[in-house]
Amino acid sequence: MVGIESLPPVPEATSAAVRASMKANRRRDTGPERRLRSILHARGLRFRVDLPIATGGGRPVRPDIVFTRARLAVFVDGCYWHGCPQHHQPSKSNVTYWRAKIARNRERDRLHNRLLTQAGWTVLRWEHESPTDAALVVGRVLSEGRQPMQRKLP
Repeated sequence: MVGIESLPPVPEATSAAVRASMKANRRRDTGPERRLRSILHARGLRFRVDLPIATGGGRPVRPDIVFTRARLAVFVDGCYWHGCPQHHQPSKSNVTYWRAKIARNRERDRLHNRLLTQAGWTVLRWEHESPTDAALVVGRVLSEGRQPMQRKLP
């Protein structure tokens, strides 16, 4: 990916439980993502899931929820994986790897925000707010027909 540094080699898991936990992490259809989608769908909103969007920046960007007509891309970011300043608890083992991994995730988030915004999309990122509150913001943005922008949900 353009401008994003590579990671150090992936370290061995510190235990079988850690290995199982890490293997169980999903790229899509996470619990928070499914809860938000359920509320949006119940409100009559229709969207695409994990839709690749070509931005001219190499690989397509794949937001978690996409409203194509409104050009609205919603990302459901986990506090750990995206380094939430409020809730992120740094790993106590394999510190070098995880510090680089989280930094790279945040750098990729900024790159995707910029590429989508330049391509005329509005970008919303949701981390730890209630799915009901996030759905209200999505509905408000859709009804207002905003110009392309980047925004963290409250």
